[in-house]
Amino acid sequence: MSNTFFGAIADDFTGATDLAAMLSRAGVPVTLRIGLPEGGGDTATAFEVIALKIRTNPVDDAVAEARAAYRWLKAQGARRIFWKYCSTFDSTQRGNIGPVAEALMTEMGLDLTVHCPAFPENGRRVFMGNLFVGDQPLHESPMKDHPLTPMRDANLQRLLGPQVQRQTGAVPYPTVRAGVAAVRDALERLQGHVVLDAVEDADLATLAQAIHDMPLICGGSAIAQPLPALWREAGAMGSPGNTPLPTAGGGQIVLSGSCSAMTRAQVGTYLKVAAGYRLDPLELAKGDALKDARAWLAAQDPAAPKIVFATAEPKSIAAAQEKLGVGRAGALVEDALAQLARDARAMGIGRIVVAGGETSGAVTRALDVDRLRIGPEIAPGVPWCFADGGLALALKSGNFGAESFFTDAFEMLDHGAASSAA
Repeated sequence: MSNTFFGAIADDFTGATDLAAMLSRAGVPVTLRIGLPEGGGDTATAFEVIALKIRTNPVDDAVAEARAAYRWLKAQGARRIFWKYCSTFDSTQRGNIGPVAEALMTEMGLDLTVHCPAFPENGRRVFMGNLFVGDQPLHESPMKDHPLTPMRDANLQRLLGPQVQRQTGAVPYPTVRAGVAAVRDALERLQGHVVLDAVEDADLATLAQAIHDMPLICGGSAIAQPLPALWREAGAMGSPGNTPLPTAGGGQIVLSGSCSAMTRAQVGTYLKVAAGYRLDPLELAKGDALKDARAWLAAQDPAAPKIVFATAEPKSIAAAQEKLGVGRAGALVEDALAQLARDARAMGIGRIVVAGGETSGAVTRALDVDRLRIGPEIAPGVPWCFADGGLALALKSGNFGAESFFTDAFEMLDHGAASSAA
């Protein structure tokens, strides 16, 4: 058995890197596994994050993969488990957040867990059980138009209720503001799935102190950042040291499959300085568009700024989905970007930024990446990650980062920040 202390299961790849970044920010070395690990854990480390691609899978499939990931982590000796989902609770009433949490509770013999998706640094706040994106309730934010998980309710208890068999509850904001003891007292009176309010980083600090000894925590990445220090203070874990990160390879490309509002702005900004090629799922369905895209990429300078994107406005997405079906439209884009990632790597490009959770999953699989080391953050929750062979990947959740994110990412590597980070 290895010395793994903390094990996380993430429902998509960008979410996994988001969590890994928060833990790395807290000063612990993190290993990110892409997909279910195979075989034993002879290379397992103290902090393990497993990136699955189950956010929109059928419930039974998602639960089965999460159970398998948990059992692998348990075999490595993990004493704390974290079920990581998006800070915008991408799930819908028929989604996988509740069923996976419920399955993990059953596996671990628990009658209580907490849900804390709040990420104030990125504008995600939970107040009286309702999730806000910036100053908008979740169901009024751009998430209402998400092509795969359109969010039509901001109340997390109402979202969780149809997904789970156990009861739901909440620790409201006044209780959180009353302090650690008040939160603990409230949790002692509750069972099942409990939603935690958090509006500011100070609230997360309070919650972390109250829940750090719980075996299972569910939520977004921000609640994880304070935990390592609390575990050290409590004597639950030692102080593992960091090791130098590898140097990134040359060349660069952005591959964007996300259609979030922020990614649309980021693509527009980057096209002012980079060559661009747009993928249209309707054209991909006809059969020749991918061939044309590959020819375009082959003609580019590997070192020059460039982007291949399927990012589009909601109306365009809806039109493609209506003609092709949601699943096929998404698969055409993911498969095309995966092939272009392989082509880019064959051209010697070693620095790749990927926008979108589904796209990140397709690209990492196409590049046969199964393990990543976590580097410095480009933006909150989005680090550079390093694979063997000089490959650097930034896997960006759709709504994360500033409009200048793509330029910022490559400038960080150009300035040597990643290769010198410890």
